[in-house]
Amino acid sequence: MRLHRLDITAFGPFGTTQSVDFDALSAAGLFLLHGPTGAGKTSVLDAVCYALYGAVPGARQSGQGLTLRSDHAAPGTRTEIRLDLTVAGRRLEITRQPPWERPKKRGTGTTTDKAQTWLREYDATAGVWKDLSRSHQESGEEITQLLGMSREQFCQVVLLPQGDFARFLRADAEARGKLLGRLFDTRRFAEVERRLAERRRATEAEVRDGDAALLADAHRMQQAAGDLLPPLPDLAPGDPGLADAVLGWAAVARSTARERLTIAHCARTAAESARAAAERALDDIRERARLQRRFAEARERAAQLEERADAHREDQARMERSRKAEAVAPALDLRESAETEHRRAAAEEARTRALLPETFADAGAAGLAAAARRAAEELGGLESARRAERRLDGITAERADLDREERADEAVLRDAEDWLAEWEETRAGLQARIDAAQEDATRAEQLAVQREPAAKRLEAARERDRLARDADAAQGRALASRERALEAHEHWLDLKEQRLTGIAAELAAALVDGEPCAVCGATDHPAPARKVAGHVDREAEERALAAHRHAEEEHAEDERRLGVVREALAAATAEAGDVPTGLLAAQAEELERRYAAARDGASRLHAAQEELRRAGHEREQRAAAGQEAALRGAARTSRRDTLERERAALEEELARARGDAVSVAARSAQLERRAALLTEAADAVRAAEDAAQRLKEADARLADAAYRARFDTPQAAAAALLDDVAHRELQRRLDAWQQEQAAVRAMLAEADTAAAAQQPPADPAAAERTAEATARRLQEAVSSLDAADRRRAELDRLSARATASVRRLAPLREEYDRVARLASLTAGTSADNERRMRLESYVLAARLEQVAAAASVRLQRMSSGRYTLVHSDDRSGRGRSGLGLHVVDAWTGRERDTATLSGGETFFASLALALGLADVVTDEAGGVRLDTLFIDEGFGSLDDETLDEVLDVLDSLRERDRSVGIVSHVADLRRRIHAQLEIVKGRTGSAVRQRGAG
Repeated sequence: MRLHRLDITAFGPFGTTQSVDFDALSAAGLFLLHGPTGAGKTSVLDAVCYALYGAVPGARQSGQGLTLRSDHAAPGTRTEIRLDLTVAGRRLEITRQPPWERPKKRGTGTTTDKAQTWLREYDATAGVWKDLSRSHQESGEEITQLLGMSREQFCQVVLLPQGDFARFLRADAEARGKLLGRLFDTRRFAEVERRLAERRRATEAEVRDGDAALLADAHRMQQAAGDLLPPLPDLAPGDPGLADAVLGWAAVARSTARERLTIAHCARTAAESARAAAERALDDIRERARLQRRFAEARERAAQLEERADAHREDQARMERSRKAEAVAPALDLRESAETEHRRAAAEEARTRALLPETFADAGAAGLAAAARRAAEELGGLESARRAERRLDGITAERADLDREERADEAVLRDAEDWLAEWEETRAGLQARIDAAQEDATRAEQLAVQREPAAKRLEAARERDRLARDADAAQGRALASRERALEAHEHWLDLKEQRLTGIAAELAAALVDGEPCAVCGATDHPAPARKVAGHVDREAEERALAAHRHAEEEHAEDERRLGVVREALAAATAEAGDVPTGLLAAQAEELERRYAAARDGASRLHAAQEELRRAGHEREQRAAAGQEAALRGAARTSRRDTLERERAALEEELARARGDAVSVAARSAQLERRAALLTEAADAVRAAEDAAQRLKEADARLADAAYRARFDTPQAAAAALLDDVAHRELQRRLDAWQQEQAAVRAMLAEADTAAAAQQPPADPAAAERTAEATARRLQEAVSSLDAADRRRAELDRLSARATASVRRLAPLREEYDRVARLASLTAGTSADNERRMRLESYVLAARLEQVAAAASVRLQRMSSGRYTLVHSDDRSGRGRSGLGLHVVDAWTGRERDTATLSGGETFFASLALALGLADVVTDEAGGVRLDTLFIDEGFGSLDDETLDEVLDVLDSLRERDRSVGIVSHVADLRRRIHAQLEIVKGRTGSAVRQRGAG
């Protein structure tokens, strides 16, 4: 993995966009990342980690990404990290934007935008970037797969935190195990330990459950056997001999149960015989008691019949009178119907006579009918008068319509006269509006011509002001480059003079004994000149000369740019003049305002012309409407005279026809009502006379029928007649008497009943008690038999299940023994595991041994061959072994704990350990090359000689085409490492500066 470029915007202490060119820094192989405390050195490393994994290292990761935003950033600037890198042979660019709480576009307050991620790949063939993904998850999975390591591994391997590895050197085995477990992902081995432990617990539980089930079956057998057998042996799940003891006890229980079942069979047979005899005796006694009760009941019912004999004879006589009265019933119904009809007809006659005048009170049916015919004839003569009355109503309605039309025409004439009186004033106002709009249109055309020159002059004034500022800045840069050129020229001259002063030593360096000197020609060189401290050689002079020439070129370029800016400033000043930009802007704004007002007035021209046209058209319409109203008034006067003559003739005709009535219709209604009442009264008189005749005939028939049925009067016949309900009730009582009398006689005539009555009284209660006693004894015998049979069946079932359980537990117990041995071995608790080392610790110990071997290669160089790191699997105290780390001191030949190292020794030992760990983790991650590494702090604890050794080791990493970034405050490193990335902090945020980068 090689980093190319990093762009940071509004992240951490960086308020604006800052760029880091890692290609330029990596060209030197070793570069320094320095700056004051709090400037943001670690934030650069955090930005790299965030770009790759979407999170910053360790404890600095908090919240949902909102805390990553710089407090120095402008409200509208979004936090963004863009990283350009090559990994696994692929050139990628990943851009991440954390969640951003920005101001709302509308209204007040803020809103939170979601995080964004873009992943692109550079296509070298096409020379373009191609989008791969915009998904957080897909981009993260792609980067993690290519790097082959998690965020924690990356932070330990690429961003080497020296403090963590110093603690790692002094940590105990448990702490080392946690760190190595995260780096090498030994979770699968811990999972094996966990799975074996779970399997051991599961098989142990299954074995105990099987033994518990076996004991439960044994207790169920003991419960089923009851008190027949001695109690079970005192055994617990897992005890030896449990299965044999349970199976032996079960065999004895089954044998005893079968003996008890045979005894119960014999007892049930004897009880069944006694029960049958008692049932037969009970049946005989119950039958005799029933017959005796039946005979006594028949005697009692016969006595009751004798008591009700008189009432029965009265019912028979009443039934006989009712049958005779049924012959008179039709005559009774006919007489009642005739009487009802006569009353109704008499009431109707009285009602209709009451509606007639008193002159018709004593008139008969013929007189009333004649009066009705005379009224109908008079009614027929009023039809012509009705038509005249309807025409008179039509004339009245037509005259009302003429009056309404006259009032409407008068209103039209008044409205037209009023409107026409104001016409000249209206026309003059509209014409004035048209003239004003035409003047505004002319003014707008004149102002439009002035707008473009004014806008160009304002733009030129603004360009003039901008160029004036650029000219001042360019002049400042030119002065600064002139000073730098003079300083470079003086520096070059100084170095040249120093070289000329020490040229003898430079020439003496090339002298060889026996060969002539290039200056004097002598072959003997007794006292050649020596180089003194600070000697200036040819290369230093040439570098100073190149710097001088470069400074001169920069000065010339700045002077050229200053001339270009001044020429542009002169052109802009010539076009804009000396008028201030603010005044030109105010003039342009006033011109725009006047132009807008003129255009607004001109836009009203068409509307005013259209309104004048509509007003002229309305004037013509109102004049025509007045003329039409005058013509309609003349026609109405002629029509009103014609209607008046016709109305007078019709009123004279109607006065003759209606007589004393209000109208012809009222007279017609009077005649119609009189004819109807007379006709109705005549019909009612005739109906009353007919009903009286029919009532007289019905009375004669009823008297004859009562005489024939031997009743003294018709009223006696009516009293003897029964309705349907009374007849059915009387017949029911007569039938019930006969049925009861027949039943009593039959019961008294039964031979069995009479014979039972001659015997002593029966005692069913005693026989029932005897039968119940035998039934209880039989039930007890059956229950005993059922219990014995269930006991035998339950013991057989439980014995079979216990035998099956014993067979099933055998292979399960063998599996438990095997799994328990493996689980104890991997957990480090087995006696076979002498060092009490867990499986995960064993794997981590192998990894730690590899890390120690890789670290020792660099540690020997850093310590001048003195120290070597070795892995130790000795136990520390009561803890487990496998993750010990010692240092071998070549000066003493002794092996001692890493905690005994001094501060500086601890630093370069932890540095070597970190580099070795990086190599091992890289190989573990699939061999992905890590071409860019960062080392954080710790160099201040080294002396000059050790620092040189450490830097030589770091510089040797370039042999593997690596670049190493050192994060440090040590001032001496700034002189030793030319490629530098400086973080400068200020009130507006930190900034990035690169120096000495190729």
